[in-house]
Amino acid sequence: MKMSKILVTGETGFIGKALCRNLKFKKNLLQITTRTNHSKKKNDVISFNIGEINSATNWTDALVETDCVIHCAAKTHAMKEVEKNSSATYRKVNFDGTINLAEQAAAHGVRRLIFISSVKVNGEYTVGLSKFKYNDIPKPDNLYSISKWKAEQGLWDVSRRTGLEIVIIRAPLVYGARVKGNFLRLLDLVYKQIPLPIAKINNLRSFIALDNLIDLIICCINHPKATGKTFLVSDGEDLSTPELIRKLSKFMHKSPRLFEVPETIIRLIGSLIGKSLQVKKLYSSLRVDNLYAREILGWKPTLTVDKALEKTVRWYLKNR
Repeated sequence: MKMSKILVTGETGFIGKALCRNLKFKKNLLQITTRTNHSKKKNDVISFNIGEINSATNWTDALVETDCVIHCAAKTHAMKEVEKNSSATYRKVNFDGTINLAEQAAAHGVRRLIFISSVKVNGEYTVGLSKFKYNDIPKPDNLYSISKWKAEQGLWDVSRRTGLEIVIIRAPLVYGARVKGNFLRLLDLVYKQIPLPIAKINNLRSFIALDNLIDLIICCINHPKATGKTFLVSDGEDLSTPELIRKLSKFMHKSPRLFEVPETIIRLIGSLIGKSLQVKKLYSSLRVDNLYAREILGWKPTLTVDKALEKTVRWYLKNR
């Protein structure tokens, strides 16, 4: 890999933090991170305080002589937010902030911008054995995914006008050391051996290990065939929810506490307690076809699902 000066946004987040660790390890890369409390240089890593990300953010200092921007920062999906209050926030950060960054990057001569998007741009569910593909017509259906889709469209417009190289990566649920959110809650349930009435759920879902995602992002920094492409990524092995729980239980040396309750009963209970959407997601499939990334980039996941889950469990047991 040739020498590159890299700017990573969202460096305190789950993906950004891991990406920064890997870029620092590859000593031929000078890494620049953003959104720290103050601007500083430490161990050849320069941190810039750019404040809030929106249409007015001044990225000038961070973009000087930068070769590639990896944009991980985003307003992420939160189901409990009131939509009328969050719509403007999603647009401000995920659309306005992204396009402003891209415009300034192009003006400063940045060669390439890698945008970390979401497979939710394609939709929330797949049916049967079908998989989302890179060239499917997008069907975002919530504020988060809509804002990501609009940002993707805006980036292509900036690219056409300025020549800035754009690479878009749409990822499903990412797991690994330091994972948060639903996956961490699942780890807690498995560890505590909470009985779960989902033994017969027959769904299939794609995931991507953090290590595999970081490997693909780094591959896209200089790969000549990456520019102008949208890549859907996954580990390449889809699991049902019961299969995932059984694997996690095995690596924790626990017995999975799964039992069967008819789906109709679970859906009825979900409706009664206002959790219909969560129940629908529990039973649904979301599968991703990563073949395009494999063919175009010659990339393949560095870790198998079992190795990545085992590694995640080791971190969890050590840090719980």
